[in-house]
Amino acid sequence: MVNNSRRDFIKTAGLLSAILLAQPIFNKADAKIFGDEKLITQYRTLGTGSAAMKVTALGFGCMGMNYNRGPAKDENEMIKLLHKAVDYGITLFDTAEIYGPHTNEILVGKGLYKYKNINVTTKFGHKIVDGKYYYGELDSSPKQIRKVCEESLKRLRRDVIDMFYQHRFDPKVPIEDVAGTVKELIKEGKVRHFGLCEVSPEIIRKVHAVQPITAIQSEYHLMWQTPEKNIFPTLEELGIGFVPYSPLNRGYLTGTLTGHTKFYAKNDNRAELPRFTPEAMEKNYVIIDILKEFGAAKGATPAQVALAWLLHKKPYIVPIPGTTVDAHLKENLAAVNISWADKEWSDFEEKISKIEIYGDRYNATQQKQVSN
Repeated sequence: MVNNSRRDFIKTAGLLSAILLAQPIFNKADAKIFGDEKLITQYRTLGTGSAAMKVTALGFGCMGMNYNRGPAKDENEMIKLLHKAVDYGITLFDTAEIYGPHTNEILVGKGLYKYKNINVTTKFGHKIVDGKYYYGELDSSPKQIRKVCEESLKRLRRDVIDMFYQHRFDPKVPIEDVAGTVKELIKEGKVRHFGLCEVSPEIIRKVHAVQPITAIQSEYHLMWQTPEKNIFPTLEELGIGFVPYSPLNRGYLTGTLTGHTKFYAKNDNRAELPRFTPEAMEKNYVIIDILKEFGAAKGATPAQVALAWLLHKKPYIVPIPGTTVDAHLKENLAAVNISWADKEWSDFEEKISKIEIYGDRYNATQQKQVSN
């Protein structure tokens, strides 16, 4: 099972001082940090024109609440955490039919159905038949897209999917057919916006010509910066937003995972990822040392530095860190108002650039489904 020492780490790293610096979030001497008090009030816009979608500068990745991050947490506690996330001001929540399959959407539906002024995004594209996931197989046929849309709406207990992503590019189905199907769903009022995950500039252009894209969702963080050169120029040219998943590299950039960390293999995909072997985690820890050093002056934790770096990179980036702990959620949100000068970021990036990252981000089967 994964170490759960991050709560103690937050204290020792000086989260309190980071929060005090994070004005104007805590702008009253007696400000509450529960209930109706917003911890995040900064917004960004994903996409442009008819595809524009205004959301908070940080969203919430819901996957790990009951999928791929160890033993599933108590459902009632996770629902309470989703309620707190809304109370804190978050307006973007991310899930997918493959998470479970289906169980994460069901949880999100139970936790968020009564909130109408938020955005809930989900995804289609994997082969799932009668609740069984066929590992490594994809299905983005128009018939399947429509089926997933109807079923996801029921699980999420919503009238419309705020953004419907193709989770992985399906080479068996012309991408124009995929875009055309989602365009029809938008016209029918079942979907508001369209997104893609882990695709090339060529695919982005083909889709955008049929149906304007609101956002691309891909892995992006200090240990995986490939999207900067592969797709950022295309996003800026076409006016498309970017939603980095795993912005803390599946928890590694919090500084609490080491070569001694044990993963719950039955429900934690890190157990099969090359970058999370004991050897790789030990060798890569040098990046955590740099994060600690850089954040020390402002009392910022490694996680806060990593998130602040993402927000600094581009104004159209909206990370979606996930968590199952309230203290970690507040820690992440405090990162929005911690800033450094451009020169400081340049020096920081120079140090990071000299680090050799050990371990591939995916195994061979999963790597075939991503384009960068």
